Amino acid sequence: MATPRTVAIDGPAGAGKSTIGALVAERLGYLFLDTGAMYRAVALAALRRGIDPDDAERLSTLARQIRIAIGPPTVRDGRAYTVLLDGADVTWAIRGDDVDRIVSQVARKREMAKRGRIVMVGRDIGTVVLPEADRKVFLTASAAERARRREEELAARGDKRSRQDLLREILRRDELDSKRTVAPLRAAEDAILVETDGLSVREALDRVLQVTRA
Repeated sequence: MATPRTVAIDGPAGAGKSTIGALVAERLGYLFLDTGAMYRAVALAALRRGIDPDDAERLSTLARQIRIAIGPPTVRDGRAYTVLLDGADVTWAIRGDDVDRIVSQVARKREMAKRGRIVMVGRDIGTVVLPEADRKVFLTASAAERARRREEELAARGDKRSRQDLLREILRRDELDSKRTVAPLRAAEDAILVETDGLSVREALDRVLQVTRA
């Protein structure tokens, strides 16, 4: 088939969705949207303003008021992209342990996708947000592999964490994501599974581009 106009990439935490998704979008010349980064930016703004993360109405209002921009990396520190919140770089701040709640903006994301030429990554894109996406990819890796990558990512930023602790966090996150009532983490029936254990970023990118263009 021709290059798809909409590409949905889902997968568990730490599978490399953001990194690979950004590179796929760059290679195709498409808009890239990391829904997880967007959610986290809203959550960070809420925490900084003292807004209850369970107050959906105030979160929705906040999401409309703040300015979130996701673009190419501006610093060579291992980031796949740069996230700006009201003009301030919050790329790593949104990855803090306290930023773990999200606000739903499904309708907004669908409107963006209607314009096509977009690569959207998250945990419910192919199943909930863009069930009609031209190509769906479920990117995954073993929990042990994801813990190793997370350890290396943190170490590159001077943050030393035990791999066992990181593994426990990932397994707990997997369980929560897969068992949540609303939009649980799962591969869409027509998604193409891409396992990245043992693959370099370039190899994983080539694999995803191959199935995307198939």
